[in-house]
Amino acid sequence: MRILFATVPEKTIFLPMVPLAWALRTAGHEVRVASQPAFADVITQAGLTAVPVGRDVDTVRLFQWYGMTSDQFEEVRIGLPAPYDVAEDPDRYTWETMLQACRDMAEGDRAESFPMVAGMADFARQWKPDLIVWSSFCYAAPIAAKACGAAHARMLFGADVFGVARERFLEFKGDEDPVADWMGAYGRKYGFEFTQDMVTGDFTVDLLPDSLSVRADLDYLPIRHVPYGGAATVPKWLQVPQERPRVALSFGLTATGMFAGYTADVRGILDSLADLDIEVVATIADSAREKLGTVPDNARLVSYVPLHALMPTCSAVVNHGGVGTVLNSALYAVPQLTMGYHFDEPIIARGLAAQGCALQVGPDVTVRDGVLRLLDEPAFAGRAADLRDEIHAMPSPNDLVPRLEELTAKHR
Repeated sequence: MRILFATVPEKTIFLPMVPLAWALRTAGHEVRVASQPAFADVITQAGLTAVPVGRDVDTVRLFQWYGMTSDQFEEVRIGLPAPYDVAEDPDRYTWETMLQACRDMAEGDRAESFPMVAGMADFARQWKPDLIVWSSFCYAAPIAAKACGAAHARMLFGADVFGVARERFLEFKGDEDPVADWMGAYGRKYGFEFTQDMVTGDFTVDLLPDSLSVRADLDYLPIRHVPYGGAATVPKWLQVPQERPRVALSFGLTATGMFAGYTADVRGILDSLADLDIEVVATIADSAREKLGTVPDNARLVSYVPLHALMPTCSAVVNHGGVGTVLNSALYAVPQLTMGYHFDEPIIARGLAAQGCALQVGPDVTVRDGVLRLLDEPAFAGRAADLRDEIHAMPSPNDLVPRLEELTAKHR
């Protein structure tokens, strides 16, 4: 088959797609990855063939076009935006408030997709893929799939708040559909009408295990998380056994890559752990490290270390609740202390805590107290092992290939 992966130019959204792309490639299928031109280097670094389409417009510039100030842009970080926050409270919307939220969402999705729609559709009609696998937010992809007659699947990077929001919207049975309006306008340009699968795919690939997932009434294909974070080298200090329990601090890429910095007080966290007989390894971006000054003797600051090499050596991890860090930690049964803040991070953090393999920082749990509990109470490690086993029982990317072949034939 010919399979086109399509993604918005965000590492945290693209990187989870790489293992599946390689599984399909090594099964003998032709694989390409389409995104904005400036993202081509990230794609090719993964050993995949890039297809630059459209023009470069990143998320920050989109918000600037809307006249959003830097302070307002930072406010976007807090939890789930409307209407995706319906995943946390199904009854929070009336038809009128849901409609307005979906109007705003549709305008944002249209603006984000606009730079790639024509280029992706043109390439799809020329290359004629059998299947298009697209990341959340990349709505140029289902338009291209319909334009060329390909089957298409969403691949989630976290909780399916997208599918849940769409499901709740349709339950109102209103007479206006802002998403159908903008996607349908492109459809008529390419000779087809809007259909619901353009929002949620013919089927959906989901990285989250059942115990952490948030899903709508859709067809889901679970897939086991396989660590990939880009080019990586195991440092020498990680090649020898540590002398003390190791605690990792990892707050992801988005906080400094897109926003103004970490919401966590990194210096305060390091100071609170300074007198403990542990080794703290903190993956901190260079831009943030410069502000920390001299750190405690038991702390090691690094700009990057492959989490799949670090986590097997850790007794606990303090993180932001981002899915990539959470799953890399869970894969090696590491108890977690989470500080969920942005998008679906609070949902994931609550799910981990409910499992009993994690704590959440809050009014009753400080970082110091949480770390001590994770290290001293064996129940957390036991529940983390249960989550690890659940993840290991999920189909690997290689296992999923025959099912994708079957579903592609069915939906074409």
